[in-house]
Amino acid sequence: MSTSNTVTLSSTVLGTIGTVFWCIQLIPQIWYNWRRKKTEGLPPAMGFLWAVCAVPMGVYLILQKVNLPMQIQPQIFGTFSAIIWAQILHYDHDYSTFKATVACMGLLAIMGGVEVLLVLTLRIPYNKGITWPDILVGAIATVLLAGGMVPIYFELWKRDGRVVGINWIFLCIDTMGGLFSLFALVAQGSFDILGGVMYLVVVILEMGIYTSHIIWRIRFREARQQAELSGRSLEDVLETSCVV
Repeated sequence: MSTSNTVTLSSTVLGTIGTVFWCIQLIPQIWYNWRRKKTEGLPPAMGFLWAVCAVPMGVYLILQKVNLPMQIQPQIFGTFSAIIWAQILHYDHDYSTFKATVACMGLLAIMGGVEVLLVLTLRIPYNKGITWPDILVGAIATVLLAGGMVPIYFELWKRDGRVVGINWIFLCIDTMGGLFSLFALVAQGSFDILGGVMYLVVVILEMGIYTSHIIWRIRFREARQQAELSGRSLEDVLETSCVV
């Protein structure tokens, strides 16, 4: 269990760097979606589960009294995830701009209310040394965080491992944010195992996404070369090769 007196200068610095990364990591993805006016390859469950995940993650880190930047981190992550969820609803599920905006704002309002309620409620037993409710909340956050990544792997499976719709700048920044947040926990006087698992899950699953796309590029390098030489789209070349 982390306490306020275990927060070190190095953990605060590393946590701040991780928070900065996680403050901006979804901005490239949001801009990418807006510019393309589509979110193909991004399942709505991803955005929704990541947004909802911010509630138990925020509660857990606040009660654990980790450094302030890391307490703020889930709030920003959840907000941007909710925006991406709304974009997916708008671009790929025929929601109007108004309807998607209302859905996003409604979700954020519910998330904020639930988080405040949980912090105020669980702080009472936590201060008395009863920590299992907070640990349970942290475990739920980990499950939701990992659960948000699972639909992406289904998208990879449908496309033979190819990454579609995910902005690489976002993914790299997100991975760096997870790593620095993990380093911040290591730098504290006592390591928060459950908090570390949350960030480790992000890093490991995102490494799987990188690996999947690299393997796809190797497997289909001839098709990519053919598309480049012929001036045809890669999708057209792949469809033709499948027919043949």
